[in-house]
Amino acid sequence: MAETLKKGSRVTGAARDKLAADLKKKYDSGASIRALAEETGRSYGFVHRMLSESGVTLRGRGGATRGKKSASA
Repeated sequence: MAETLKKGSRVTGAARDKLAADLKKKYDSGASIRALAEETGRSYGFVHRMLSESGVTLRGRGGATRGKKSASA
């Protein structure tokens, strides 16, 4: 799907819904926003916004964390 979109073109209607669902599925299965942005030829911000619009709970940033994390998640 993403390969058929021209870089920088506006995505609306059914194509936007399809792209959002596709990004959501890939993000939920572990892909990073940066990886999805590169794969689709879109910006990080665009992918982040599409995920937010589709109701995805975004993961926290990776790397070293300070202290112990509570097991509430």
